Amino acid sequence: MSVRDGLLAILTLGPAYGLQLHSELASRAPHRKPVNVGQIYGTLERLAKQDLIEPAGTTEDALPLYRLTAAGRDEAAGWLSEPVLEGLPEWTEMLDQVLVTSSIDAAAAKRLAEHFRRWWEADLARTRTPVITGSFPTDAHLALVAREAQAVAAIAWLGSAIAALSDNDSFRALSVVRPKRGRRPRS
Repeated sequence: MSVRDGLLAILTLGPAYGLQLHSELASRAPHRKPVNVGQIYGTLERLAKQDLIEPAGTTEDALPLYRLTAAGRDEAAGWLSEPVLEGLPEWTEMLDQVLVTSSIDAAAAKRLAEHFRRWWEADLARTRTPVITGSFPTDAHLALVAREAQAVAAIAWLGSAIAALSDNDSFRALSVVRPKRGRRPRS
């Protein structure tokens, strides 16, 4: 997942501080390895330089809060509504986008999953592997078999996600459990 996109999406729920965003990202994308806390703060600095987030005051214990700017809201809205399809979708990126979005807007996540599923179904129809008999498979053939298996798995997972999102509201507000540490403002 683009940590950038995940942070912007989570900030649609309201102002948050760095370690809180780290915790939220981990809980909303539990299928992946945790992101380094330093990467969160580095990404927040870049987002501020790009005018996608801005300071939103501090917590009671002086941790800096961040919120979206108008441009940041637009970026987040795009990621929450349009699947990232730059060629073959990367598996983990697809999971990130559907899962993080499902914790913010189940209806939008269902639309994303439906769009991804249509893409995978069309790709599967285009790349169905021919049956090879009487010879060893080539590297190209093995790559096509792998792509077909990935498409079948993606279609199955997306179908399950669509069914779950149809039956449940998976919205989660920002957690009120506060991580005890975080980056303090420089004096």
